[in-house]
Amino acid sequence: MSKRNLGEKIKLTSYDDMFGADEATSSPVDLKLEGQIVDVPLEELHTFENHPFRVVDDESMEEMVDSIKEYGVLVPAIARPRAEGGYELISGHRRHHASKIAGKDTMPVIIRDCDNDEATVIMVDANIQREDILISEKAKAYRMKYDAMKHQGAAGGNSLKEISEQAGDSMKTIQRLICVADLDENLLKLLDAKKLGIRQGVDLSFLEKEKQEVVYKIIIDLGVSLSWEDSTRIKEAGKKGYLNEDYMRDILTHDKPKVRKVVFNQKKLDDYFEPNMSSEEFEELIVRLLDEWKQKGEG
Repeated sequence: MSKRNLGEKIKLTSYDDMFGADEATSSPVDLKLEGQIVDVPLEELHTFENHPFRVVDDESMEEMVDSIKEYGVLVPAIARPRAEGGYELISGHRRHHASKIAGKDTMPVIIRDCDNDEATVIMVDANIQREDILISEKAKAYRMKYDAMKHQGAAGGNSLKEISEQAGDSMKTIQRLICVADLDENLLKLLDAKKLGIRQGVDLSFLEKEKQEVVYKIIIDLGVSLSWEDSTRIKEAGKKGYLNEDYMRDILTHDKPKVRKVVFNQKKLDDYFEPNMSSEEFEELIVRLLDEWKQKGEG
């Protein structure tokens, strides 16, 4: 049995068979292809507009390339016809990239005739459970799905609830991520690198893009981190209209109390304290003795 026949045996014949979808409304142009699996030339498949997920040449991609070389693409991608010709990938961007590396000319694709909102929801749902997603990718994906669902007529609260139930993140987390999707790309990189907290990111998302760029510049110039207190003050100043670069620098360079660190010589302490005392007992005794000493000095 050829490798192609092996792939044919495990492939399903339509989108409805695979996903149990309802009968879709088809365009006259691709009526015969709607819901069917078709081998499409790779050059006719185009990236989804504003696709938020990376396609990375990592170890996982190498494994996918090896699998495609041996067995072909076993799980079809999903795409929809483009008005300008060819097809827009809805899901399967990594398989498409791996197929190119593997030297393939075509890949199996399920053709769907769907509008922008439906395509966006399918695209996000197909990728959101991946383990290697960056915070910025998840934020942009949630934002795209949320906007699509609202455009379809779902109320804001219901959209958040539905996204939460499907993705497994809390409504509060999703709400925050939707907010940080508006951040400047450089701030999103800090978020991905865990050099900026999500709550701080939410605060900064209320600023104009130009002000966000200034915040990023100051953070990099000074090599400082942004506390939640800092971001709250910056957000409030932005709301009231008196936020400028000097004010931001004042916030981010405020003097922080230095922590006094005291180190004792263990051998010297052994002459005065029991060797088996716990750290808590030792600290309590030291504080008590210092209190007594202070009281005598004041007497």
